[in-house]
Amino acid sequence: MHPAKIVKLPISPNPLPPEEEGEDAINLPNSLTVLRILMVPIYVVLFLEPTVTRSIAAASVFGLAALTDLLDGYLARRRGQVTKVGRLLDPIADKFLVISGLVLLVQFQRIEAWLAIAFIVRDLGITGIRAVAASKGLIIAAGQFGKYKVVLQIVGIILLTIHGALSIPMIDFNLLGTGLLYGALLFSVISAGQYLWEFWQALVNKELLK
Repeated sequence: MHPAKIVKLPISPNPLPPEEEGEDAINLPNSLTVLRILMVPIYVVLFLEPTVTRSIAAASVFGLAALTDLLDGYLARRRGQVTKVGRLLDPIADKFLVISGLVLLVQFQRIEAWLAIAFIVRDLGITGIRAVAASKGLIIAAGQFGKYKVVLQIVGIILLTIHGALSIPMIDFNLLGTGLLYGALLFSVISAGQYLWEFWQALVNKELLK
């Protein structure tokens, strides 16, 4: 059996590191990723009734969940615990978190429905492409534009979550949060194009047909 190959954005067809050959999926970075997934329903329950206290609490939970995203990646690289499970589970956890926030923001009319739909359709499509590639032994890692998109989404959702709960002179949380989501949409389109290009290149090179 051929070892899994990695396709990064931009292309970097390096083989998996030796430590991934006998990888242990149960480690601290992956546990933090699972914790992020478990924090999603807590955020949802808190924000379903957006009082001042619950909105601030929901934003805090969302922010802490986002911090685990930074921490698990840092620890995985520092401790040499980058695994195939982590590469696949991490973006899924991000999508659970972000999509939950977008849906609730639509429910409370803080963003337009089409904006949330655009993000969700894009993410579902890219997740499908990555799943097909992974089934053939290829891992399409997140590119830089995709990471920018996630950061803008997270900050934008946090600001829109606390909109109406906090008031700071000269700062419009609704306007700022919405603007960040539009910026995230731009990066979303660019990164989706990169994913599609890498997927097409793998097809052309017959890597997905082996």
